[in-house]
Order: sequence, then C-alpha cells, then structure tokens
Amino acid sequence: MPSAVVAVTGASGARYGVRLIEELSKAGWEIDLIVSKAGDINLKLECEISSKDLAKIPGVSLHKNANLAARPASGSALYDAYVICPASGTTIGKIGAGISDNLSTRSALVAIKERRKLILVPRETPAPTPHLEAMAKLSSWGVVILPANPGFYNSPESIEDLVDFVVARILDQMGVQHNIGRRWTGDEASLG
Repeated sequence: MPSAVVAVTGASGARYGVRLIEELSKAGWEIDLIVSKAGDINLKLECEISSKDLAKIPGVSLHKNANLAARPASGSALYDAYVICPASGTTIGKIGAGISDNLSTRSALVAIKERRKLILVPRETPAPTPHLEAMAKLSSWGVVILPANPGFYNSPESIEDLVDFVVARILDQMGVQHNIGRRWTGDEASLG
C-alpha cells in the first residue's frame, strides 16, 4: 500500500491539505499526518474541522508536530512521498536552512537526505525574497515547489473547482490516479 507524509502548516490554504488527504485516502494511501499549531488554527478557521477530525479519515494516522521520535522523523521509515500543504513561508525557510526543529521540517529534511519525493505547496503571497531564495535552493535540490495557484482556463464554477485544480497537480506529481479536475486536450482553444 502506498504511503505519504502530509503536513499542514500555518499558511492559509488548509482546504488544499484537507482535499489532498481525502483524495489520497480514496486512492488507498496510508497517510501519516502532521499538523502544526498554526495549521490547526487554519483548519478551524477555513474548514471548521480539527486535526483530530482529519485523523478519522480512513488510512490517516495523526502525529504531534513536536514529536521528533515519530515515524516520519526517520529515514528508515519508507514513504512514497512527502507533502507540505499548505507550506508556510517559515516552514519553507527552515527547510531551506536545514532546520529540523519540529516533525514537519524534520520529515522534509529526511525526504531530502534520502532523495525521496518532497512537494511543498506555498500559498502565501506576495513571497518575500528570503522565501523565494529558499524555494529556489530547494528546487535545485530536487524538491517540487508547487504553489497553490489555480488555473482558470477550465472555467471553474466553484471554490471546490479551484481547490481541485491544485490538488490534481499534487496528485499528478505523486503518481496518483484521480478523476478530479479536467485535463487540457488542446481542443479547448481554437487559434484559427
């Protein structure tokens, strides 16, 4: 069974993380979930749920962000992917500087040192120069930087459509088969 570490940190955009977890669960993935204190605040504000509610989704195991002895902190624990969604600028900055002072940052650095798939989904905007520099550095190390920037060419009709656009890109990066969003075929635009 495929498995992933999914961390929800303090950037706005908790809805992206919730939708990702729902889709991974539906696809039969095991998910080790980490939620920062600020991530839990945003889950409550933006989705009216808590990390404990997310842990009730099939296949989800919740870990305390302060627990550096949890399974995601070890390179010997095998995961198919690590995703921080949303990734706060502070989290990105810490990872770029090699700081692993919580389980979210530690698991990301484990992914980097083990050369495993790591996807960071920044949502904050505008991005300050230190965070842009950290993202460029992380990208040069093979980390996928996937900003939560939904497209509009598919004529979204709801917030859910916008969320699904971004989550579909994350799932694609993870190699997860899904049916959310519409794929570009080339027939959408006629250039004459």
